[in-house]
Amino acid sequence: MQAIDPEAPGGPEVMRLVERPVPAPGEGEVLIRVAAAGVNRPEVMQRKGLYPPPPGAPSILGMEVSGTIAAVGEGVQPELIGQPVCALISGGAYAQYAVAPYGQCLHVPDALSMVEAAAMPETLFTVWTNLFERGYASEGDTVLVHGGTSGIGTMAIGLANLFGLIIIVTAGSDGKCAAAKALGADHAINYKTQDFVAEVKAITGGKGVAVVLDMVGGDYVPRNLQCLADDGRHVSIAVQGGLTATIPLFEIMRRRLTLTGSTLRPRDTAFKSLVADELARTVWPHVEEGSLKPVIDRTYPLAEAPAAHERMESGDHVGKIVLTME
Repeated sequence: MQAIDPEAPGGPEVMRLVERPVPAPGEGEVLIRVAAAGVNRPEVMQRKGLYPPPPGAPSILGMEVSGTIAAVGEGVQPELIGQPVCALISGGAYAQYAVAPYGQCLHVPDALSMVEAAAMPETLFTVWTNLFERGYASEGDTVLVHGGTSGIGTMAIGLANLFGLIIIVTAGSDGKCAAAKALGADHAINYKTQDFVAEVKAITGGKGVAVVLDMVGGDYVPRNLQCLADDGRHVSIAVQGGLTATIPLFEIMRRRLTLTGSTLRPRDTAFKSLVADELARTVWPHVEEGSLKPVIDRTYPLAEAPAAHERMESGDHVGKIVLTME
């Protein structure tokens, strides 16, 4: 099969099509004939040599995939062959075939194209486990999500609209703020021209938000804490702006704030399968009826993976970038 499997870290140019053997599904796994693969920032970091894959994961890039089941491993019903699925995987999606634990697969309904299905797993698993499970966001809560036009941000907007949250997002231009509001954000703040702390306080009448979903880290963290209401939750999912932060401990104590966070990729199959099952019950019915779809920025054929990564790194995208196997 053809795949993107860089031999050494580097720029986008290291991603060239190479021949690799078709992987074989192990126990509890399925082999997917790939139709499309989502592009995510951790894959950019892996390509640069900054984010090695977890032990046992393939070196082929790509963490989310859609396609049809072509073969099954031991313990998986052979009647599933031919079924359309999308899946969150630890690696291997930038290829014509990929292996996925069946527990991490979701059925692709008629309401989704294969491109849309490939853009769902990584952002959906991430937003659900962090905003709703770790952040305990519930109906009526106001939440602040940074990177409002990213794949994570646009998925957060979609889920907030479904589950009754008031969502404030930040973005880096007036155009992106307008795009976020058009997608359903209640408020959008241009962090380059506005002080998001002051804006959040103004929007909430000084009360603050119940949850902050942060992918920046660094000096954003103490500013985020100023945006939280008493008993608020701060959830970190990335550290694009810095690995460390100075935080006011007494403020955390006095206002009963919670700081938490997670990384999804290293979690084991059992955990991800539990999340997939929960999503199948709580979110997927909305997907099946067409009321939740990912925002697609642009698609590229697999051979143009370098251009897809350049688009990701430029920061100009709104929503998800997807590779296709056509």
